[in-house]
Amino acid sequence: MKTLKVIKIGGNIINNQDVLADFLNQFSKIESHKILVHGGGNLATTLAKEMNIEVKVVNGRRVTDRATLDIITMVYAGKINKTIIAQLQSQYCNAIGFTGADGNTIISKKRPVKDIDFGFVGDIESVNTEVLNLLLENQITPVFSAITHNAKGQLLNTNADTMASEIAIGFSKTYNVELYYCFEKNGVLKDIKEDNSVIEDINANTYKTLFETGIISEGMLPKLDNCFHAIKNEVKKVCIGKPEMLFNSNSKFTTIQA
Repeated sequence: MKTLKVIKIGGNIINNQDVLADFLNQFSKIESHKILVHGGGNLATTLAKEMNIEVKVVNGRRVTDRATLDIITMVYAGKINKTIIAQLQSQYCNAIGFTGADGNTIISKKRPVKDIDFGFVGDIESVNTEVLNLLLENQITPVFSAITHNAKGQLLNTNADTMASEIAIGFSKTYNVELYYCFEKNGVLKDIKEDNSVIEDINANTYKTLFETGIISEGMLPKLDNCFHAIKNEVKKVCIGKPEMLFNSNSKFTTIQA
């Protein structure tokens, strides 16, 4: 089987033009098939405030009303996605920008209202790998912004970590899939204040212990849930750390194991 690398980058990379440019330069040199997934950084929040649109966050998650969805769509699928595509083209990496609506690639359902109404937020139901595979086999790199659709004309704000995990799972039967979550830390840390305190390997048993003892911060839990979801669904390799883990064999990072 061929190798496919699914790589998700967070706001810390997107927010810094120099860091983003350096990452995309390195990313363009990856020779295997690859898919990039990105969030939105802080630009959507900044723009919302400039337009006097209230930014609502509950339990660390953005509430997406219609006005917020419009801003997210403009920023994620527009400004950020097309900036990334343009920079990749300058590095001779042929790429196409996507939301889940493009090519009907990712269908979601609107998150049901329980204790909190998160608005136009999507929970992924399916990934159309056939369309994406046509691009991959022709050396074209898909770049996804964190927006999907419900196949009924409605766009939905969607967690980028979850998108990366579901895309990786979608290809797990036809590729040796490696999933990488790139952010500002060296990996999952024993001490959040000490960047070298990397926990290099986490499995289901050690995860339970780390959670119960409070070593893993709450902010890391959703990302780790996506990691274990991918591993349980035949994704061969899942790693968390700085982008250097993709390009430097000596770098520290966290590997998730079954």
